[in-house]
Amino acid sequence: MYEIACNLPEEEVTRDRGAFFGSIFQTLNHIAVADTIWLHRFSHHQDASELREQLIAFPPPSSLRQELASSLHGLWPYRDKLDKVILDWSDTLTSEQLASPLVYRSTAGKAFSRQFGHLVQHFFNHQTHHRGQASTLLFQAGVDIGVTDLLAVIPDES
Repeated sequence: MYEIACNLPEEEVTRDRGAFFGSIFQTLNHIAVADTIWLHRFSHHQDASELREQLIAFPPPSSLRQELASSLHGLWPYRDKLDKVILDWSDTLTSEQLASPLVYRSTAGKAFSRQFGHLVQHFFNHQTHHRGQASTLLFQAGVDIGVTDLLAVIPDES
């Protein structure tokens, strides 16, 4: 998605297309912001010392609209590095961890305690939701990114 979007003129990437976060850039930026915020929350889990160490390179954003880079070309490397953190962290998760509660605060400061596994589901569902919006915004810009259904990438076992 980033590769395709980076081939568009900057004015197409930053054009407000009426989506919740406006533009392709702002939508992709929001996904990275939210992922960073959630990873910092997840890093407070008792078994997340490695995640805490990796997040030193990713300061927690102060708002859901904070720009992490000034352009999509600058956001792409951030996204790549963040995805590696997510993959490394997800490989360490256990059933026991996912069944335990996680206490965290919203960006407004409200405290919550929820099952960690449900929060991880939300984390990935949130990405999917906004990537769907980004693919629509790219289509509005004249770019078809192709099939994005998960079913298309699940190998056939027969």
